[in-house]
Amino acid sequence: MDGKPYIAQRPKRADGRRNYDAILAAARKAFETSGADASLEDIASQAGVAIGTLYRHFPTRASLVEAATRDGLENLVAHAQRLAAGPDPLDALTEWMREAVVHFSTFRGLVGILTRSMYDEGTPSHAMCAAMHRSGADLLHAAQAAGRVRPDLTPEELFDLLSGAAWVREQAASGRDSSPRFLQLVLEGITTRED
Repeated sequence: MDGKPYIAQRPKRADGRRNYDAILAAARKAFETSGADASLEDIASQAGVAIGTLYRHFPTRASLVEAATRDGLENLVAHAQRLAAGPDPLDALTEWMREAVVHFSTFRGLVGILTRSMYDEGTPSHAMCAAMHRSGADLLHAAQAAGRVRPDLTPEELFDLLSGAAWVREQAASGRDSSPRFLQLVLEGITTRED
């Protein structure tokens, strides 16, 4: 074994693809409803497969969470690249931060999983988290180079702030999401004043 974390891949056979897709769809729904600790047995049941089939495709909960959130992280990376081409680096960073907070809080417990995965190479989500971190850091550096964001803010601190805003959103009671206000206060704290 080479020590790399297991990253689930969509099977080539049609029956395997059907099961894989059904498990992922059921997992996304269960995670949104019950959080990261959703019952794997219930996910298998909702997907119409045996628990052994779920484990054959996703041997750990972490590999299932990674597969269920991979598209969202890939979209954050791609969106950062598109935004980087825009005329205002602060607008690009701000829009990306808002999107990141929403993704980080897709379901209860995800912000903690992504935070741990960022710093633990042994987790299945590490590679995508690292790519997402780099894309956000590039937007931050561009805004700093333009003099729009305080120069002493590090990418790690930016992600701590985003994780805080995502936690506020994740924990919000229905209809009481105060993360936009939280993020606005963060932005006021990190941006430079134009004279």
